[in-house]
Order: sequence, then structure tokens, then C-alpha cells
Amino acid sequence: MLALFKKLRHTDDPDQRREYSQYLALQMGPMIHALMLVAALAYLVAVAASTLVRHSPLPLWLRLAPLVPLLLVAAATRHVRQPRLLSVLALLCILLLEIGINLNSLGDVHKQSVVLPGLLLPVASSLIWLARWDFIVAMLLCALGPLPMLLFGNIDNVQTFQYLVYMAIAIALSTVLRSFMAHTLFEQFRLERRLREQANTDDLTGLLLRNRFLELARLALGDIHRRQQPVCVLYLDADHFKPLNDNHGHAAGDVALVALAAVMRRQMRQDDLIGRIGGEEFALLLPGLDLQQADARAERLRLAMRAVQRPDGPLTVSIGVAEHSHADEAIETLLARADQAMRQAKRAGRDRVVCA
Repeated sequence: MLALFKKLRHTDDPDQRREYSQYLALQMGPMIHALMLVAALAYLVAVAASTLVRHSPLPLWLRLAPLVPLLLVAAATRHVRQPRLLSVLALLCILLLEIGINLNSLGDVHKQSVVLPGLLLPVASSLIWLARWDFIVAMLLCALGPLPMLLFGNIDNVQTFQYLVYMAIAIALSTVLRSFMAHTLFEQFRLERRLREQANTDDLTGLLLRNRFLELARLALGDIHRRQQPVCVLYLDADHFKPLNDNHGHAAGDVALVALAAVMRRQMRQDDLIGRIGGEEFALLLPGLDLQQADARAERLRLAMRAVQRPDGPLTVSIGVAEHSHADEAIETLLARADQAMRQAKRAGRDRVVCA
């Protein structure tokens, strides 16, 4: 079981942890909302049942008082998908239930209300916690919740010992359930993430596919426009690629494409986008660069490509550069202008950079 916690802690980077937390909130949010509604209903039924079987020194309205905030918390979780806020609301629900248990235990001659919730609450809530911190806080709330009754109620040593045993069993069972549930969800998250990456990236080069590149570039353009920054697109095509495939086989062509993609990755910055548009054609979105800067960047990229050796000589590329001209220009239009500039580079003799 300890290995499961270690695996969750060490196998993912900070970005993946944030993505996983958001994934858990989206997946488990509806279940947390449903369990809170069930908890509120169960509390109402428990109060009604206790009213029928015994007399309480507290008025009914006071014992029902936690029900209103319980319903409000449950209603708030319906649309909340922020992991930390969802955890806080779930902890608030546990706290309200513990307050209600203490209120309804007053006057209970048998004191079974001390023991039973100690067993039910930790186990019933063990599957809803999104992180380690909220699980630990929840278990502390469950363990310390009946403390007022233990300190101020007429509880003998046998009942105290019974409570401690049941609580230890409940927390141990909750820890096992939570660890295996977390492991299962994490493996599911990794599988779905891998499938999304496979659907959005080219198998050979590992670069973005055309549709995914356009989708992300469209979002990036909107953000760049709001920040009033320049942005350019490079459209790159490997020279004499068909003769390479025809004369040396498609395996040689694949090796050249993988090497080309590797050079592009080494040249990219954190905010750059690279996509394989089709065949031997590639596109780069360069946020923050104007036409002159993008031209210099394209020239460095062209020279770096020549260091890659193909069976028939150095790898050369023709590159077209286009700058985003106005806010209403779509990424498809910008890409088409860079494509036209690349074709001019082809007509001018290849292995060169042309700006639109």
C-alpha cells in the first residue's frame, strides 16, 4: 500500500500533478455532490428516528440546524470543479456531520451514536478525497469529532475503548480503500492522457498533428492578441524529399524526418508550437517575435538542418515566414501566407528563407 502512495508522489511532474488534480475534480465532482445529498438525507432520517425512540434535552429545530448548511454545501458542490475548493467543501460537510452527531447524542443513554458514526463516516467518505492532505484532515475530523462527548459525556472506559478500536479499524480500512482507489484513478488518468497524446501527435516525429496544431495555435493567437505581442509562423518543407524516398527507401525518409523534428525541438522555446502539417511539411508558431526576428530564427534553423546527413547529402529545407498582420486574421490564413512564401523559396532554388 505504501508503494501506491510513493508511485503517485514520484511518477508525475508538477504539470502532470496539476492536470491530475483537475482530472479528479472533474471525474469525482458529481459523486461528491451525490454523496453529500445522501449524507444530508441520512442525517434527516437519523434525527427523525431518534426523535421517535428517545427524548432529547435539545429542541428538534436545534438538532436539525446542521441540515441547512449541509444542503447549502451540497448545492455548492454541484458546479464546483476546482480541486482545492471541492476538498474544502467536502471537509466542511464532514465537520457539519460531526457537529450534528454531537448535538443528537445528548441524552442518549446507550451512547451508540458515539461508536457508529466513528465507523461509518471515515469509510463512507474514503473515496471522495482528491489529495493526501484532505484525506488526513478528514480522518482527523472523524477521529476527533466525538471528542466533546468523550470529555463531557457520561462515557465509561469500556465505551471509550470500544470507540478507539472501531475508529482505528475504520481509519485503517479507509486508508486501504483510498490508496487503491487513488491508484486505479491515477492509472486511468495516465491511460487517457496517453491516448489523447497519441490522438494529437504524429507517431513518427512526436510533433503535433495538423488539427491539434491549428487548435492550439488558434487559442495562442487570441492570447497573444490580448497581450498585444507580435507573432509569426514558419512553414518548413524538406527539399528533394521524394527522390530520397524513391532512391533510398521510405525508411531513409523516416530517419530524415525524425532528425528534422529533433532539430526543430532543440531550436524551440517553451511557448513555441510545432506541428507536422503533412508529409515533409512542418509549421512553427513563434509568439513574441516580429518578422525580422522570425527571419533570423528561420535562418538559424535552416543552417542547423544542414548538419543532418542524408544518404544523398545534407538535409536542406525551404522556409516561408509570415507575420500575423491583424487581430481578425485566422491561423489558416496566416499559415497559407507562410506556405506561399515557402513555395517562393522553392522556386528560387530551395535551401533558403523567404518572408511573406
